[in-house]
Amino acid sequence: MNIIGYMNKLNAFGKYLLLTVLAFNLVSIVSAQDPGAANLASALNILCNNARTFLGATAMILVVLAGATYAVGQVLGAETRARAAVWATAMMTGAVIGIVIYIIMPPIISALMGTAAGADVCSVTVS
Repeated sequence: MNIIGYMNKLNAFGKYLLLTVLAFNLVSIVSAQDPGAANLASALNILCNNARTFLGATAMILVVLAGATYAVGQVLGAETRARAAVWATAMMTGAVIGIVIYIIMPPIISALMGTAAGADVCSVTVS
């Protein structure tokens, strides 16, 4: 029985399945918050609000955890120090990507909604 080959085949299919499930969950979150949202602008507004709420807190938590991981790793042995540095770098990279998405998401959604370039689409109520 070739378990490794079977797991590799399952992994190749599983990543697409996981992305599909996450996309459906995102759609259900948007529609659950505003059941009467029939238009795309309202859904994008809700998506922007949810993402900005989530990304701000998550980026801050990642920065704090990266600092704590790096500090704890410096106290321990050489191998653990190296792993902690890699983990801290990965967490900081995730925080930076989250902050970049936090910053560039409103102009992109504004362009999709067709609103004015300077308008904050995350606080606009679409009727």
